[in-house]
Amino acid sequence: MSDWLITSLADYGAILLAVATFLSCMAAPIPTSLMMLSAGAFIATGDMDLVTTGMAALTGAIAGDFSGYFVASRGRERLNAFMHRTPQRKKLIDKAHGFLDTKGGVGIFLSRWLVSPLGPYMNFVCGAAAVPLWRFALFGILGECVWVSIYIGLGYTFADNLTVASELASSVLGLLVAVAALIGFGWWLFKANQKQRAQAAPAN
Repeated sequence: MSDWLITSLADYGAILLAVATFLSCMAAPIPTSLMMLSAGAFIATGDMDLVTTGMAALTGAIAGDFSGYFVASRGRERLNAFMHRTPQRKKLIDKAHGFLDTKGGVGIFLSRWLVSPLGPYMNFVCGAAAVPLWRFALFGILGECVWVSIYIGLGYTFADNLTVASELASSVLGLLVAVAALIGFGWWLFKANQKQRAQAAPAN
């Protein structure tokens, strides 16, 4: 399927990329990141236009995010039943819930690009949890801008070797996840130390 999509991308260009990003943000199993890398390479060779391609990818992603949000907000019970029908979907939904509960708006932002497999499920969770639309839109759109920029930019930069671009993207994002986890752990230690000191301080 991936090979067919990449080949078709050369024929249908930005329209196909917009459809792919839309469907992937609705939890369809489409290799959108690979397609954006390929689109970046096509831009480098002059076969696709940078502005048109970037806007198509971003528009499709944002439309998919909002569609997931509104679908969940209108049919929470049926969607929850569907999402919990398989262990894999249930696991992703639970992770998205945890991400939203612990990180709030920042969690929405990071789920667009840093932990993108959670993105579509975060859309459903936000809609079902009635997260304010302005907050969902603000953090979601910012995150999608980062996602599209990273992959199209890497594809453009490494047009001659998309394997290197893909590996670099995975390495960089993995490093960022590790750094974020380290910062979070450090913050937890700091707060725990503060609490311990407050409890140990003599009462006035």
